[in-house]
Amino acid sequence: MTAATFDQDVHYESAEGEGEWRAVWRRLRRKKLAMISLVLIVVIYGAGLFAPLVAPYSYTRQNLDRGLEGPSADHWLGTDRLGRDMLSRTIYSARTTLIVTTAVVLSGSLIIGNGLGLLAGYRGGWVDGAIMRLGDIFSSLPALVMLILINASLGDRVDSWVRWIEANTFVDGLVASGFSSYLLVFGALSLFFWVGSARIIRAQVLQLRENDFVLAAESLGATSGRVIRSHLLPNVSFLIILSVSATLGGIAGSEIVLTWFGVGVQPPAASFGAMLFEGSGARTFQSHPHLLLVPGAVVTVLLFAFNLLGDALNDAIRAR
Repeated sequence: MTAATFDQDVHYESAEGEGEWRAVWRRLRRKKLAMISLVLIVVIYGAGLFAPLVAPYSYTRQNLDRGLEGPSADHWLGTDRLGRDMLSRTIYSARTTLIVTTAVVLSGSLIIGNGLGLLAGYRGGWVDGAIMRLGDIFSSLPALVMLILINASLGDRVDSWVRWIEANTFVDGLVASGFSSYLLVFGALSLFFWVGSARIIRAQVLQLRENDFVLAAESLGATSGRVIRSHLLPNVSFLIILSVSATLGGIAGSEIVLTWFGVGVQPPAASFGAMLFEGSGARTFQSHPHLLLVPGAVVTVLLFAFNLLGDALNDAIRAR
């Protein structure tokens, strides 16, 4: 058995000589809904990534004389109460979601969750017990309530810390860019989005560590770090991709909900949560429906696309 051996319960059908990743991509391409979802995600996040280039206006540009206008030639999706272009704010809100989602995935899921899962599964004993009990503590807490409390109580401190950095270093523009909001939101989300991936990776590693290739590496004097890096990590790579795809929608949704409650990404940064809050209310919706429909439609499409892509990716990886 080699280090490329995967879970015995999962079998991968691929053409002779075809790599596993290429086989997964081939099966995924056959699913039309998955491809449509992938294109939608790329378009929305791509627009956010290149927001300064594709947005027709600055998201902070105000024109009080043209507030609450409907769609027109100058403003394709209308304007908000302050006369800001809704299309531009939607594009920059996608950038905010992209930044927060990427930061949480890299820190909370890929680094913390998978790292602790690999360590707990391989070392076992008190290391495994300590990591899993810590995960039980975080999973037993009401995540949304705790996220709101963390952001509400630490918001001013983080903002003061970022202002101190600007005043005492050569770094400028952090406050204006909304960096303190990004830092606080993704830091709080990372605390709660590592537990699920850690448990999944741990369960798989518990099986893999008893295989011959791991025992052979240990008998040859390989260190724990080398065994984890060279033998265990490649065998759980598909599970890592699955766990990341399953949490992307939840992370994006959590950031939006936090901002809707007023404790997430703060002005001047644009956010879907802030746009949804500004457009909510029966009277507001009746008078100016575009304030709610524009961000609501984009958020719905984005989260639905994440769910469809995650399901299709799971089917493609676990195809028998």
